[in-house]
Parts: sequence; structure tokens; C-alpha cells
Amino acid sequence: MFKNKRLNKPVFWILTSHLMTPTAFAAPLSSGPDYELNGDLEIAAGVFSSDKNYLNDTDQDGATWQEGYIKLGVSGDYTLDSDAAAYGALNVLSSGTWGDGDAGGFTSGNERRTDLEDAYIGFRSGNLIPALGTNGLDVSFGRQNFTIGDGFLINGDSLNLGDSLNGGGLDFDRGGAYWLAARKAFDQTAIARIGGDSGIRSDLFWLQSDNNAQADTELAGINLEYVAPYGTFGLLHIEGLDVNDRYAQALGLTNRDGQKTTSLRYQGNAGSEQLFLSGEFVTQDQDDSSRKDAEAWYVETGWSFEDTPWSPSVTARFSQFDEGFDPLFFGFNRGYGTWFQGEVAANYAGPFNTDTDVLHLGVKAYPTPALAVGALFFDFSDTNQGSGTLDSQEINFYAEWAVHEHLFVSPVIGFYQPENSASNGGSQLQDDDMNTYAQIIAVIGF
Repeated sequence: MFKNKRLNKPVFWILTSHLMTPTAFAAPLSSGPDYELNGDLEIAAGVFSSDKNYLNDTDQDGATWQEGYIKLGVSGDYTLDSDAAAYGALNVLSSGTWGDGDAGGFTSGNERRTDLEDAYIGFRSGNLIPALGTNGLDVSFGRQNFTIGDGFLINGDSLNLGDSLNGGGLDFDRGGAYWLAARKAFDQTAIARIGGDSGIRSDLFWLQSDNNAQADTELAGINLEYVAPYGTFGLLHIEGLDVNDRYAQALGLTNRDGQKTTSLRYQGNAGSEQLFLSGEFVTQDQDDSSRKDAEAWYVETGWSFEDTPWSPSVTARFSQFDEGFDPLFFGFNRGYGTWFQGEVAANYAGPFNTDTDVLHLGVKAYPTPALAVGALFFDFSDTNQGSGTLDSQEINFYAEWAVHEHLFVSPVIGFYQPENSASNGGSQLQDDDMNTYAQIIAVIGF
């Protein structure tokens, strides 16, 4: 089963507050007392290398490939009475993959596509509804990105496969750029955000995907949150409404039609500025009695040593995903390891946030205000129906460098050690030796 892809927003938007993050902004094209029209430009590129191949990548000489995209368009708003505003955006996106294609065989290296990305309109209430606070009502429609919490279940429609899996009348090609996840917008949306930045707030949403690799899933839901100074509590319910039957059968996603997913989550510091706590518990009920219900959950804690040179922080997390659990539209959100656990495992080798237990340990430090460095460890166990055939360990070392206001660069090197090769039920095709993996990403935003 193919699962969702990453970068819900330009990576310099999700760096922690310790880093002197470049600010993504739109270049003004025209403005007046009541309106503003901006030009938007986002460019991302990556170079990748893997000594080993996985799953669908039958070339067993390793893989070296490149990915990139350019997004160009306009956005703006028009101010109405009581500081209410109408807003919207329209842009197109060109993406591609070059070279060998990715190490998991999800792209071939021949993908090129230019297509519409965001196209939406919305309304913010300003001070029009005092009981809801400033901008306490925000309603939007159209083609746009959407995220709940930290992306454990919904983080945009970001799975970007290429043409290498096409066949039998099925077309999964979304233009490549698999790791970068160039395309993130749901095809059709209706979203109402109610409430302010504190206290009780909610999101009502209807989302329609046009992504064949997600079986063109249609879903709706409600997200309720209580935002307090010490953290945010959230309750989410999602109803699966429809799928494309032909693609759903090919992908094993037929259960999404009628599937009910409910989660309870918390994220905050419990009143201590140096403490980080996060957790989510998810139940998934199937409309089809022949399919098992499933659960997933995680608990995470971290501590920041603010008064120590380089302001280091440490993180520990344990997550568990039942066999048959559908992680829906999860994606890269608050940093490496969420929710792509291990650069090799999460992107190419599996498991993909289902049928596994994952222990994660991480450290991060800030040598300068513009540079963060970190290391991540992942241990995958109880995989593949308890057989352990996808059990593995992975270590990633990374840096996040805000070169200047509009340029962000991030290199990663990883070491992935599977316990089984493909011949013994694993996913690494050549053998069960350690794989050395490397990548470097650059993002430019205006």
C-alpha cells in the first residue's frame, strides 16, 4: 500500500523557533487601501543517492536521482467592512524526476508535468462576529492544502508517484518529485474554521482527492480543539465517503468508503517551557464487517536545554500501528521523523506507518542562529503481521541551514540496516547489508 508524501509547506516554514528561519513572503504586484495582490514563487530541488534498492525498483545497482519543482502564481485579499476580507490564490506547478528514479521504484526518472496546483477563494470574518473573536470564522473553497494537528492523519494530498507503476490501464503518474511531494493540494475542498487562537475552536471539512495513488478518496470530518497556554487538546472524527473502485481495489483501499477514523490528541508543554509533550490515539472502524478494526497511537516527550551552549534538545517517542491500519494522508510536518520515520524506511523500504512498532530517539542542537544539526534513531519491530520480516534500524544525520531570507538548504545522510533481504521476506533487493543513503534539499521561496 502506497502512503502519503511529505513537505506540507516549504521546509523553512516548519523549522523550530530556535532557528533564524527565512520568512516566506509574496512579492507585491499591486495594492490599494482595500486590496493587495501578490506574486508567489517557490522553487525546490533535491539530489538523492542510495546504495540499495527496494520494493518496485528492480535495478539492483543502487539509485541516484534528482527531483525538482517550480510553483508560480498570485495570491491576494480584499478588505470588507469590519476588517473582514475575501482572499484567494491561483498558481501552477511544474515538477519532475531525473536520473534513475527513486530507490523504491515509485518513479522512473522520466516524469515531467505542469498543472494547476492551488485555486481557492475564502472569507475571513475580521471583527464582523465579535462573539467568535477576530477572524473567528474562516471559510474557504476550492483546490488547496489542508492539515490537522501535526499531520499524523491529514497533511495535504502529498503522495507524488511517477509512471513506473503504471500498467493494466492504471495511471499513477502525478509528475514525480516523490520525496519533495511537489503537489499537496486536495482537488476540491470546503473548509470552515471556527474560533480564534485560544479556547475552543473547530474545523469542519470536506476533501476530495484527485490522486489515483490515494484512490481518489473523498472524506469529511470535524476537528475540535481546546487551545490553552499549556497545550492543545484535539478530538478529530473523519468519515470516508467514496473511493475510485478500480484504484481502490488495486491499492487495497476499498475500506476507505465508509471507514470511520477518530483520534484524541494533545501537544504542549504542560506549563514548563523546556518540556515538550505530544501524543495521539486513533481508532479506525470499518464499514465492512469482513475487515478488522484497527488502532494506532504514539507518545512523545522532549526536553530543551535552553541555557546550554547550542541549546540542545532531546526527544523520545514510541508509536504503534496495527496491522491493517490506514494512515490516510499523513505527511512531513514538524521536522524530520514526523511523520516519515526514517528517510529510507519511510520513503522506500517500509513499513509505512502501518503494521509496526517504532521506537524513536532524537537529538538536535543550534550551533548558530541560522543552523540546526541533529541525529535520529529508529527501531522498527513487530512488522508484517508479527513475522518481523520488515524489522530494521535506521540512523539519520541532518542539518537545516537558513542560508539567507529566501534560501534554505538541508543535507541528510542515513544508514539503514534491515534484518531481512527481499529473498527472506524483506524489501531490500540485493541483500541484508547496511545501506548508505544521502540527500541534499534546497528550497527558495518568495
